[in-house]
Parts: sequence; C-alpha cells; structure tokens
Amino acid sequence: MSSAPKNPLPQSMRVDKWLWHARFFKTRTLATKLAAAGNVRVNGVKQTRASANVKAGDVLTFPLNKYVRLIEVVSLSVRRGPAVEAQALYLDRDPPQPKPKEEKVASREHGTGRPTKKQRREQAAFTGRSDIG
Repeated sequence: MSSAPKNPLPQSMRVDKWLWHARFFKTRTLATKLAAAGNVRVNGVKQTRASANVKAGDVLTFPLNKYVRLIEVVSLSVRRGPAVEAQALYLDRDPPQPKPKEEKVASREHGTGRPTKKQRREQAAFTGRSDIG
C-alpha cells in the first residue's frame, strides 16, 4: 500500500482544460476554440494551440465578454469542481471593471391604463425612439 494520494495534482495542464476547470467557459469546446484562435497569452506569449501547457505561477491574458481578463494561475486541478473550488485555482489581476450604465426606462403609474397620445409622445421623446414604423 502506498501512501500517495489517489489523485495527485498535475505539474502542468492544457490551457483549454484549465480555463474550463476554472469555469471561465461553460464548455471545453468554447475554451479550445478561443485558445486555438490565438486569443490566449501565457506569460505574454501568444498561444495558437489549445494544447499549450500552463503551470502554477503563469499569467494568462484572454478576452472574455467585453473585457480582457488577466489571470494568475495559482494551482491546477484534476476535475471541474464547484465554483468555490474553481475560484481557488486563480488570482484575478484585472483592474476593477466599470459598472454598466443603467438605461432610462419610461414608466407610468401602475394601473393608469393605456397612455394617451400626448403621453406616448413624451415617452418617445424621453427614450429617443419613435413608434413610427
């Protein structure tokens, strides 16, 4: 009987697999497509292969939604676990993202019925939209 753990942590891991384990992408296929398109940088070096290896201490830069993410790999994992486990795999080096502006919403009192023509014009002017067309 050996005293080694059943699932020892790997020393390196494919970048697409790590991004999926860290829950940046819902599927591994999405992570693979991003990495294969050359949109991932490992320690500032552009990677064009999804099979590029990452290890603890590496810094990843990749686009996600509207922002460019800057992530430091803290550890690797053997499975895609829950969100709490995934958050322990990295440090977020991003500057704080600006909060999106809330859109103005034209509103009226609940139950006042259908707006009059004057109220519709005021709402169209307020939202910058016209009801024509």
